[in-house]
Amino acid sequence: MNNYVQSVLHQIEVAIETLIQIMDELDNSDLTIRPTSNKASIGELLEHLTNICEADLMIGNSVSEREMKHYYTSASYISIGEMKIAINRNFLQLKKHYLSLSGVDLSEKVTSYWGVSYTRYEWLLEILAHLYHHRGQLHAMLVHCCNKELNVSLFE
Repeated sequence: MNNYVQSVLHQIEVAIETLIQIMDELDNSDLTIRPTSNKASIGELLEHLTNICEADLMIGNSVSEREMKHYYTSASYISIGEMKIAINRNFLQLKKHYLSLSGVDLSEKVTSYWGVSYTRYEWLLEILAHLYHHRGQLHAMLVHCCNKELNVSLFE
């Protein structure tokens, strides 16, 4: 088992746990709030965050653009409770997949449907960065636009 993979998975788990803590401080009525008129609502951003582990794993496994469009239209949630269940399920799927890979697998280059090539390990790092980016975006929206007092430490 690769220690680097374990470390990245741990940081992804920290991001997931803190996202769930943020979700715990929200109501389903908060999901419709759209701090900027032409940008994502709180619910749309949370739905995107919920799907990152699964969607980015699919992208990192070279699925087609058509398959991704189908995924995004079918992976939708009505409530915070559904999102919490899905984000945990998606993380466990990601973790199981990456823990099963060998060093050779991790160094294999994989190309996305839009032509970007990374090693499987780099795709895992991309998932981590993607989660932290949008988690920060969500936190800023809630604190600065919605005046939420979040009692969530974003880092260990």
